[in-house]
Amino acid sequence: MLQVGFNKLLKRGIVIFAFSALFFIYRLYDPTENSNFPRCPFLYLTGYKCMGCGTQRAIHKLLNLDFIGAMKENALMVLSIPYLLIGFVFDSIRQPNAKIVKWRNILFGIKAIRIVLIFLISFWILRNIPSLQQYI
Repeated sequence: MLQVGFNKLLKRGIVIFAFSALFFIYRLYDPTENSNFPRCPFLYLTGYKCMGCGTQRAIHKLLNLDFIGAMKENALMVLSIPYLLIGFVFDSIRQPNAKIVKWRNILFGIKAIRIVLIFLISFWILRNIPSLQQYI
């Protein structure tokens, strides 16, 4: 019983350490000025931006409180943060009441997944149209 608690604590400690390390790396180092950050293989191979292109730069700008710059790098990533946080909150509730289950089904049910998928694909296509690149 004690071993299970220790393993759970160890896993949480590792996750907290990893997120802390990533936080400081992305806060201190600009991916545009440092070649140690990975580049997008899709962009490299095709010349087109994927839906994740600019995420590292956007994270760096968010951590340095440059919200407009982050939106210019990858608006999808910035706008998805509240949605993801809501999902984590819903998952962390051990015994949700009926109202929470209803909202979880609305926001993360099959219809919501389809809408998110359509939104992701649309963003991916629109950000590669040259006349729209300055807006997306």
